[in-house]
Amino acid sequence: MNRRRFRSLASLGAFLAATGVAALAGSLATRDAIDSWYQELRKPSFNPPSWVFAPVWTLLYGAMATAGWLTWRKRSTHQHAVDRATRVFGLQLLLNAAWSGMFFGLRRPLLGLLDILALLATLVYWLRAAGRVEPRTRLLILPYIAWVTFAALLNAAIWWRNH
Repeated sequence: MNRRRFRSLASLGAFLAATGVAALAGSLATRDAIDSWYQELRKPSFNPPSWVFAPVWTLLYGAMATAGWLTWRKRSTHQHAVDRATRVFGLQLLLNAAWSGMFFGLRRPLLGLLDILALLATLVYWLRAAGRVEPRTRLLILPYIAWVTFAALLNAAIWWRNH
């Protein structure tokens, strides 16, 4: 394997690992509350069944890691723009993991709502920043934005019904 291909695969591994850490952190914050506190909340009629969340998030985490990696691969020709997009990628991972900690870990839907709104704004910025460097990333980030928009509505409805 040549050096360039190895570096490309190593950077893909780094994006997958970073995304995996965020997913694990979110999962750890969620697991104790899902079968107890969350079950007792009054939820809106559009709340999906619990089994939907794991496959959707698995696909979205894979898409976000791939989008980050595709952008990173353009670093030699767009260094400043790639660095900006990569920082935003990291910020959205932090906000993503923090949401689980706030909503499920602390059992504070209002804090979760504030976090998810910041996440949504960050995702829109990431879409623009990464999309300028590598237009294909938009196709990977848009489903994430759609899901987070839905999750924000769900979070808001849960907060409203239970505060």
